[in-house]
Amino acid sequence: MTRKVDAVVIGAGSAGVTAVFTLLNAKRSVLLINAGPEGSTCTRVGCMPSKALIEAATAYHTGERMDMFGLRGAEHLSVDGPAVMARVRSVRDTLVRGVVGRYHAVLDDTQFIDGHAKIIAPDCVEVNGERIETGAIIIATGSSPVLPPPFRALGDALLTTDTLFEETDLPKSLAVIGLGAIGCEIGQAMARLGVEVHGFDAAPVVAGIKDPVVAEQALDLFRKDMAITTGVQVMPSLEDDGRVSIQAGDQRYTVDRVLASIGRRPNVGEIGLENLGIELDARGMPPFDRETLQIGDLPVYIIGDANADRPLLHESADEGMIAAINIIAGQRQPFRRRVPLAVAFTAPQIASVGAQLNELDAETTAIGTGKAQMNGRAQTKGVTDGLIRIYADKQNGRLLGAALAIQDAEHMAHWLALAIERELTLIDCLGTPFYHPVLEETLRDALQDCLTKTALRVPYPPVLTPA
Repeated sequence: MTRKVDAVVIGAGSAGVTAVFTLLNAKRSVLLINAGPEGSTCTRVGCMPSKALIEAATAYHTGERMDMFGLRGAEHLSVDGPAVMARVRSVRDTLVRGVVGRYHAVLDDTQFIDGHAKIIAPDCVEVNGERIETGAIIIATGSSPVLPPPFRALGDALLTTDTLFEETDLPKSLAVIGLGAIGCEIGQAMARLGVEVHGFDAAPVVAGIKDPVVAEQALDLFRKDMAITTGVQVMPSLEDDGRVSIQAGDQRYTVDRVLASIGRRPNVGEIGLENLGIELDARGMPPFDRETLQIGDLPVYIIGDANADRPLLHESADEGMIAAINIIAGQRQPFRRRVPLAVAFTAPQIASVGAQLNELDAETTAIGTGKAQMNGRAQTKGVTDGLIRIYADKQNGRLLGAALAIQDAEHMAHWLALAIERELTLIDCLGTPFYHPVLEETLRDALQDCLTKTALRVPYPPVLTPA
């Protein structure tokens, strides 16, 4: 007898699990199907283990900076590679257990299946030889690292974020190929832990920074920790001794390991998209509505990393809710998405909020800059390399976006995201208190500088409102 449910969710990551809980709260019958290791990309192989590694690197680097504060004894510090990696895995495993335990606590054996799902039709899914009829399908199958053919030939010398954290020790040398956020984070962390790191990217900038001023600053600072070559194509090859030769332009390097961080692609190749009766693009992806996540006019939704649109945890969770709410409502219900926000947990941290500079009209956009070297708190902390760039509408002063390369950018970026979401102006933003001494005073400097470049009459004092 064929089982029937209101919805089948394929994939137990952040997007899929959020969809499941949303559907369950609405009293819908749900089947969650997951293949492979449980736990989200973030907890297993992304955000969380990488941050545990970064914390180890930060702690060790802090010791190396002791002399500047008149503290001695840094020469007695050492890195225990196996212990570092063991702690990374311990933290990761604790977090994975928490994520997995949360949905297993509410799903019984009839609501969760470990297996590879295949879509048979828009209203039918097969798993482990069983066919399930369903009112809707949510595809939340996540993503996998992109590995061009030359990389696949590297064998055990090749690492991705899916395998890096299983290493039992730190390598002596590492080539990081692809310097997006994760490549920069891991490359810098490894370098600060004593690994010889060479970073490469075909683009002229790193960490996805679109503001050229911020990009130049970030690149200069990252080069203090590791060698970086940009604007080159890289060709790796395995040598007889098991090491890897890296050809980058007219330069050749030899390293023990290669971390491929050149992107991720959706895991949709073997789930039966061809059975939906719609045309797929050259990447094998279906057309979908970015506001509802619905594929065509079918009762099928694609969310999270599986659609490659906004591969961030908070966006994936939102997409899980959007898809589930559309299923519950039984009609198209678009949603306004959150203000774009991205953070790279490097030193200094890199962040972009709202519109990026390349998306704005230069004629109608005011740009303001705040520099950490002018900030008293930054000087006491010894972190004066950093800046903030603010973008606002020249006519009305409304905040449009920002790019940051400064310590604690993660916190300032959230403040800016709220300001952009509320459609605040520069004067509105300057009306909030900026305590002294804090790094956020650099943000105030950028706002003030930006205000002077608008058509607004600058009030005096610009931060006070008459009673």
